[in-house]
Amino acid sequence: AGYSPLERREAVRKMSGLAVGLKKGFLVEKRQLAPRPASRKGKLGKHVKFVREVIREIAGYSPLERRCIELLRNGRDKRCLKLCKKRLGTHKRAKSKREQCAVFLRTSQRKAK
Repeated sequence: AGYSPLERREAVRKMSGLAVGLKKGFLVEKRQLAPRPASRKGKLGKHVKFVREVIREIAGYSPLERRCIELLRNGRDKRCLKLCKKRLGTHKRAKSKREQCAVFLRTSQRKAK
C-alpha cells in the first residue's frame, strides 16, 4: 500500500512470480500492519511513573538501598553488588539495583551542590 514505485520494483525484482523455485509465488505487496499492543509491553507509562515517584518520595529508601548507597559512597562497588545479589537472588537484578542506587547517589549529590 505505502510503497514508492522504486521500492515496489525492488521488491518485485527479488520475487520471481513463477510457480516454482525459491522465490516462487504471485507478486503481491507486503501489507503494512498497525503495531500490536504487545509491542509496548514493559514501556513505562506517564501515570505509573508519577505514582512511583510519589511513593518513592513518601516511603523513602529501603534498608537494602540505604546500605547500598552507603557502600557506594565509600567506593565499595563490588561489595554493594554482592550484597544486592544475596538479597535479590540474581546477578542481573543486583546489577540494576546497584545502578539504581548509584543514580540516587548522583542526584542527591547534585541537589547538595
